[in-house]
Amino acid sequence: MTQTRTRKARALVAACAGLAGSAALLWAASATVWYHGAGVAGRPGTESTGAQVAPSLTGVALLALAAVAAVVATGGVLRRLVGALLGLVAVVAGVVAVRALVVLPTAPNPVARTPAPLLAVAGAAALLAVGLFMLLREPRLPRFGSRYAAPGDRRAEVDPDRAAWQALDAGMDPTADVPGSRGDDPGDGARTGPG
Repeated sequence: MTQTRTRKARALVAACAGLAGSAALLWAASATVWYHGAGVAGRPGTESTGAQVAPSLTGVALLALAAVAAVVATGGVLRRLVGALLGLVAVVAGVVAVRALVVLPTAPNPVARTPAPLLAVAGAAALLAVGLFMLLREPRLPRFGSRYAAPGDRRAEVDPDRAAWQALDAGMDPTADVPGSRGDDPGDGARTGPG
């Protein structure tokens, strides 16, 4: 049982690390220069960052980071929905990044591409992998303890000391239903020895 819990915990940690890594890659891709434009007639060259080429990358990076909390805090169908959303967003981000690698922007100046869009491709691939993992392997991931479960899903755990105090507060004798408690008190009229 302990090994199963350990494996589940490791899988969840790996998924969260994948989301954090994806967010870092996408953020770096949005901050780096994707295209260099040559200068014309004495003017300096231009540069286009990932955020300028694909403004959605920053938002996808923030979504991947927020998904860490969503994956840890949810479970069941809700966690699978988070996985499906991550997969869908990853596909869109990946298409944008691959398009930037294949198609040069139209500009009057000659444009040179940098390898920076590869960061976005890697980030989108990592995000897609985590999304599919959440979607397909969610039952193998741990959930919060029973105190975070819905009232119908958790077992009633009664602390005996607390139950005794609650019974006293309600005006009941908490020892009345305890087996072996009757006859122990000499004042209750029970015979304690041969008479």
